[in-house]
Amino acid sequence: MTLRTRITLLTAGLLLATLLVLGLALEGLLRSFLYRNLRLELLEASNQVVRLLNLGGQALLEAGLPAGLYAELQLLPEEDPALLAREGGISLQKSPALGSQRLLLKEADYRALLKQGEVWAHAELPREGPPLRLLVYARRVEVNLSGTTWKGLLLVGRPEDSLESTLAQFARIYAGTALLVLLLSILLARNLVARALEPLEWVARRAEAISERPEALPEPEGRDEVAALVRALNGMLSRMQKAFEAQTRFLQDASHELRTPLTAILGHVGYLLRRTPLTEAQKESLEVVKREAERMGKLVSDLLELSQSGTWRMEPVPVRVLDLLEEVREEFGKSFEGKIEVEASPELWVQGDPDRLHQVLANLLSNAIKAKAQHVWLRAFDLGEKVVVRVEDDGEGIPKEHLPHLFERFYRVDKARDRERGGSGLGLAIVKAILEAHGGEIWVESEVGQGTAFSFALPSAAPPPPPR
Repeated sequence: MTLRTRITLLTAGLLLATLLVLGLALEGLLRSFLYRNLRLELLEASNQVVRLLNLGGQALLEAGLPAGLYAELQLLPEEDPALLAREGGISLQKSPALGSQRLLLKEADYRALLKQGEVWAHAELPREGPPLRLLVYARRVEVNLSGTTWKGLLLVGRPEDSLESTLAQFARIYAGTALLVLLLSILLARNLVARALEPLEWVARRAEAISERPEALPEPEGRDEVAALVRALNGMLSRMQKAFEAQTRFLQDASHELRTPLTAILGHVGYLLRRTPLTEAQKESLEVVKREAERMGKLVSDLLELSQSGTWRMEPVPVRVLDLLEEVREEFGKSFEGKIEVEASPELWVQGDPDRLHQVLANLLSNAIKAKAQHVWLRAFDLGEKVVVRVEDDGEGIPKEHLPHLFERFYRVDKARDRERGGSGLGLAIVKAILEAHGGEIWVESEVGQGTAFSFALPSAAPPPPPR
C-alpha cells in the first residue's frame, strides 16, 4: 500500500469518526429538544383540562382538546394499582380522540402515580399494524363538577410517531449528507496528498535515474522539508562517491601489484616444465600450479576491468559439466585426504564462463573440506532445460537456524572456527552472485552430524559443433 493511499485512508477514517460522533450528538440534541417541547405541551394540556373540568363537563366538550391529544379522567373507587391497570377506574371524562378505547397505564406506573402524585409514562393503544405508542403525563386531580368535588387521575398523552418520524428523517438526511461530504473529502484529500508528495516522487525519479556511479541530485528551490531531504541525500551521495573512488583506486593498485608476482610464478613454472627433468608427479603438480596461476591472472585482469567499467567480464560458452567436475577433483585430490567421487553424464552441457563455474565448484568443495568431510560426491543431473549440480559431503553439517543466512556477505556459522580455517564469509556470497549472473540459482540442505548438500541449477546448453 502506497503512502498516498495510507494517508488518504487515515484522513477518511478520521473524518468518518468525526461525522459519526457529530451525527450522534446532533440526534441526541434534537431528540432532547423535541421531547422537552412535548412534555411542556402535555403539562399545559393537563392544566387546560383541569380548568375546563372545573367549569363543567360541557365546557370541556365545547372547547375540545388539541388535535391528536389523548386525555381521560379516571375516578378512584379503590386505590388498587392492579385494578387500575385492568379497569382504569370509572371514566368520567375522556377525549373524543380516544373513541371507545381506554387509556391505561402499567401497574408499576399506577403504583408510582399513587405514591408520588404524578408520573411520566408510556402507553400503547391497539390499532391496525403496530400499536400506537404515546407519551403520557398522569397526575392526581380534584375537580368540581356540578357542585361536587371529585378526586381522580388525569391522564394526558400524545403519540410519539411524529417525533420519531422527524428523528428518522433527520438521520436519513444527515447520513446522505455525511456520505457525500466523505466522498468529496476523500477525493480532495487524495488530490492534496498527491500534490504534497509530488516533490518526493520527483526526488525518487531522479534518484532512480542515477547511474551506477553516485551523482548529486539537483536541489529544488526553497527551504522546505523536500529541499532538506535532497541536501541530506546529496551529502550521503558525496560520501558514497568518495568511497567509490577509493575502492576503484584500491582495485587498480591491487590489480597492478598482483600482476608482477603472477608473471614471475608463470615464468618459473614454464621454465621448470620446459628445461628441467621432472617426474610424472612433479609435472602434474606444476601443471596444476600453472593452470591456477593463469586463472588467478584472469581474475586479476577482471579486477582491473571491474575498477574501470564497474562490471564483471563474462565469456559464456558451452561447458561440459563432467570436465568441470573432473578438473576440480584433480585440483583438490592431491591435498585432500578423503575421497572425492564424480557422477555425471558426459552428455551434460551448460552455458557459462568456465573459469567462473570452476570458482563456484572450488568454493563449495573447499567448504566441504573445511567441514572435516571424509567423502565428497560431485553429481550432476539433467532436468530438461536445466542441469542441477550437487556437492554433497559427510562433514559436520550446519544448524538449521543458519541456513537462511549462509549466502549473506561476511556471515559465518562459527566465527571463531571459520577464522581459524581461513574463512572470510564471502565465498558463498560470491558463489551466489556468479550463479545469478549465469541465470541460475543455488540452495542448501544440511543436518548436523550427517553432512551438507549444496545444489545449483544452470541453463542447459547444446554441445559446440565439432571443429572442421
